Amino acid sequence: MRTFFFRAFVIILCVAVNAAAWFGLYVYSSVPGDHETIGHEVTVVIPKGAGVRQIKQILAEEGVIQDDFRFLILVRLLKEGKRLRAGEFKVPLGLTPLQVLRFLATAQPVKYRVTIPEGWTMEQVAAAFARDQWVDPEKFLQLCRDKEFIRQQGLRVDSLEGYLFPETYTLVRGEVDEKSLLSSMIHRFMKVWDGLDKPADLSLNRHQLVTLASIVEKETGAAVERARIAGVFYNRLNKGMPLQSDPTTIYGLENFNGNLTRADLKTETPYNTYVISGLPPGPICNPGRAALQAVLEPEKVPYYYFVSKNDGSHVFSTTLQEHNRAVYKFQKRPQAARVDQK
Repeated sequence: MRTFFFRAFVIILCVAVNAAAWFGLYVYSSVPGDHETIGHEVTVVIPKGAGVRQIKQILAEEGVIQDDFRFLILVRLLKEGKRLRAGEFKVPLGLTPLQVLRFLATAQPVKYRVTIPEGWTMEQVAAAFARDQWVDPEKFLQLCRDKEFIRQQGLRVDSLEGYLFPETYTLVRGEVDEKSLLSSMIHRFMKVWDGLDKPADLSLNRHQLVTLASIVEKETGAAVERARIAGVFYNRLNKGMPLQSDPTTIYGLENFNGNLTRADLKTETPYNTYVISGLPPGPICNPGRAALQAVLEPEKVPYYYFVSKNDGSHVFSTTLQEHNRAVYKFQKRPQAARVDQK
């Protein structure tokens, strides 16, 4: 008889403890946070790969929930762990733990848009993404020159200069790092490149074309002149004339101070197209779609020279004599500001 009563007591005790635990979990999951915070929200960033314990800690530190082990039990029971995503979320305060879980499982993360203009160098791209702490600029640039990483992206080049496609990128906190962002930019370049119209009689390979497109991008102020400027450079290449492009020369200079001198034009670097013949070894910036298309479909022009008119457009010339007159008119007269001579 005593054994019977003892067993009954143990069973009742277990049932009572179990019921109390379930009731405690129910109360915990159903009680909202501080009523004084209702109507407010906080920004919560959940890193990529964060586990449930780390997420609980983040939510507790931001005041979204109390730091209570029952949150982990609730996640396990509801099987919500796999639905919690990385990202930055604007989480309302005053929710119950159950509501918090369901909010995080269905809410869209905050999305940011970062625009990379045509003609920026990879250093400028790195600085733009680093401005809001999307990347570590040093690590970003190190990967841009990492031969193994570059090969993994399907490229056989020495750096990613020229292949970081200029566009507006939509970014989510917690989902972006240096590798993923670079891969996205290269993927976008490849998609654009594959979609461009290409003639059957190309005389340059892709890397040379991207290099020429980067020069056209830097030289062009008026969009309508891209194909014409490309035509001028093709004419010079075909005739064996140096390209004599100031932007390429500047790219090869260390610590350029903004004033291109005669001494700079005589400085021997792989990018000084006043000294070398043909194209430099690689792109000098990241060209956009229009510049890439311009070198694939250049204008057939008789010109070998052009000089800026100081308004973004250029005067094009066939002979050196014509070019010298244009240089004098727009560049050498006392009232004219100094402009780049080609």
